[in-house]
Amino acid sequence: MAKIKTAFFCQNCGTQYAKWQGQCNSCREWNTIVEEVVQKEEKQSWKPAAAGTKKAARPMRITEIDSSAELRLNTGDNELNRVLGGGLVPGSLTLLGGEPGIGKSTLLLQISLKLPYRTLYVSGEESQKQIKMRAERITPSAENCYILTETKTQNIFKQIEAMEPEVVIIDSIQTLHSDYIESSAGSISQIRETTAELIKFAKETNVPVILIGHITKDGSIAGPKILEHMVDTVLQFEGDRNHVYRILRSLKNRFGSTAELGIYEMLGSGLREVANPSEILISHREEELSGTAIATTLEGMRPLLVEIQALVSSAVYGTPQRSTTGYNAKRLNMILAVLEKRAGFRLGQKDVFLNITGGINVDDPAIDLAVVAAILSSNEDIAVEKGICFAGEIGLSGEIRPVNRVEQRILEAEKLGFSTIFVSKYNKISLKNTLIEIKQVAKIEDVAGHLFG
Repeated sequence: MAKIKTAFFCQNCGTQYAKWQGQCNSCREWNTIVEEVVQKEEKQSWKPAAAGTKKAARPMRITEIDSSAELRLNTGDNELNRVLGGGLVPGSLTLLGGEPGIGKSTLLLQISLKLPYRTLYVSGEESQKQIKMRAERITPSAENCYILTETKTQNIFKQIEAMEPEVVIIDSIQTLHSDYIESSAGSISQIRETTAELIKFAKETNVPVILIGHITKDGSIAGPKILEHMVDTVLQFEGDRNHVYRILRSLKNRFGSTAELGIYEMLGSGLREVANPSEILISHREEELSGTAIATTLEGMRPLLVEIQALVSSAVYGTPQRSTTGYNAKRLNMILAVLEKRAGFRLGQKDVFLNITGGINVDDPAIDLAVVAAILSSNEDIAVEKGICFAGEIGLSGEIRPVNRVEQRILEAEKLGFSTIFVSKYNKISLKNTLIEIKQVAKIEDVAGHLFG
């Protein structure tokens, strides 16, 4: 029997200490250090390459390195392919995080049923019957998907060695445990050890592995921060459980952009890919209402049209309130100050509430002009005409600043049937023969004059 000893780990960042102390020296958090039992012994988690077949790495001149694009496995899901950068990279480790009940297991089970490759879906949270019931709702028959309910990594690797899958999905990393660590499943040391074993397996066999990770109450992935450093890709699945739409974002991606976005609709038969996100971000209504404006924004390479809603009313309690959903509150305060100082609109004693529909957060400054239009529309109680959208950034002197990739935004608005778009006077536009009218404006007063006379 190997010698057993205890060690102390920070539950926030995973730093190891020889003894307990109140504050972590690494992340500066208090009362996060806990004691765990650690067993040190020679271990062989994944069967290594046969002796003599694996050569030691040697330094190579950078010009000698093969720069051809890596092969990718098509997941059969266009939204996931877009977020990953074109598909799964062989030998990569992908971590998917999200709130409980948001649909992480449904998404990956749906992917495993669609994949044309031999896929092993390992679940430590549900029984095979539960997974079968969910799979029947999504896809009645799938020949390439194998289900394993197991939490010990040594047993999982035995099954992997026997069936040789082409893709492995783990649900979830917090339920796995290794014989070489004596602490309980979900602890810092177990998560770190089991992830290291999976990384070794993925790199040696060139099999992509997808992990599901739980998140803490503050929204970060549970376990040590080093978990996110170890994996190749970190995806975040977010949305409101009370709404049917889900958004898939990339927080880290060694093989592609982190600015891409995937949108799904949760149905009884699984998750439906939303090819045209503007259909869910713009309200469909018959009557014209004041306080709404349509903005063109970009998420990665993807243009979206989102609806901005504003409500301006007299401050009842003396101190005016400023509240936003999906938009930066400090930027709203800046825009209100510009409207007050540069454009002469008296909003200092009025409550202002701002909302971006669809439950998404937008950081693109190009929606500033639509925010201004929605606020002025609510203040004047005059609706912005249908068919008008906006793309412009507001400067501190009240000018409309140019935005990047404006032609892509214009073409997206034209494709969705908009008749007029307001952009900055300083944007250089070379589009010809467009059906949409392009109005180029220089100041906020010009926009107010066009919209409200």
